[in-house]
Amino acid sequence: MSQANVEKLQSTESPRINIAHHLKKYNLFILLLVFIAIGTMLSSKFLSVQNFLNLLQQSAVVGIVSLGMTFVILIAGIDLSVGSVLALSGMVLSILLKSGINIFFAILLALLSGALLGLVNGFITTKLKVPAFISTLAMMVAARGLALLTTDGTPIQGLPPSIRILGGNVFNRIPVSGLLWIVLTIISILVLRYTTFGRKLYAIGGSPQSAHLSGIEVNRYITATFVICGTLSALGGIVLASWLTVGQPTAGSGIELDAIAAVVLGGTSLFGGVGGVGGTFVGVLLMSIITNIFNLLGLSSYYQSILMGAIIVLALVLNRFILKKQ
Repeated sequence: MSQANVEKLQSTESPRINIAHHLKKYNLFILLLVFIAIGTMLSSKFLSVQNFLNLLQQSAVVGIVSLGMTFVILIAGIDLSVGSVLALSGMVLSILLKSGINIFFAILLALLSGALLGLVNGFITTKLKVPAFISTLAMMVAARGLALLTTDGTPIQGLPPSIRILGGNVFNRIPVSGLLWIVLTIISILVLRYTTFGRKLYAIGGSPQSAHLSGIEVNRYITATFVICGTLSALGGIVLASWLTVGQPTAGSGIELDAIAAVVLGGTSLFGGVGGVGGTFVGVLLMSIITNIFNLLGLSSYYQSILMGAIIVLALVLNRFILKKQ
């Protein structure tokens, strides 16, 4: 083939490759813009600042939990216990506050309880060689039972006003929980992109054997991701209890599925080594906006669940289709 023909072929294929590359890279933002446009057409108040702040507050708990889930999925793991850990930590916080302990000390102990449960998950997975799916499933059942056992399944009410520290608003308008979620997302992005710890997580997710041969202590880093996930799940429980001013032992039921959906929708591969928390942040927002649109349409929650599942599957199929074409 002549040089002229080669250059002609490259010039015709290059735009297609670039289009596929940009679609793959920005398709989540395109979906976000599409649903924002739909919401705007349905309601003139959809693009208001107050509606955005409400979305931020409603998404914060799932968003914080999803950050921890992202770390675990990046190393090709899974954590099904996040909802139960959330509930137990919220109960720990409520019990401590009810007994008169200082709010900051109570938050610290509640966070430590989540970190401890994450450590147990990591130990069972790495040292006892139990698959993460099974070990965290067992923790999901055990932690939920413990949360119910603390008060025999009864919610804790009448908590002191100090609990509102993370569930209230700044300037009576901006949700503290939303700001906390944004700050934690930025910190997580910096950790994963610009630290040795983050690079090693990607290496482990890509190939644990190769990471081990290159000198990375794989088990230690895997355990660390479960501790991070447990701690952030506990923080989600603290934020939820602070927002509702109630310690609810049944809180967080099903949130693990929302977190996994948001992480995968955000572009993180379940096989590990690909993705990040930036995509997870957008994924959580996208799911919240879709739910908001469904509410504006007056759809039953049953239909909402069906359509949400279909949208998630279609988005993932689109990702794979574009990647294959590229």
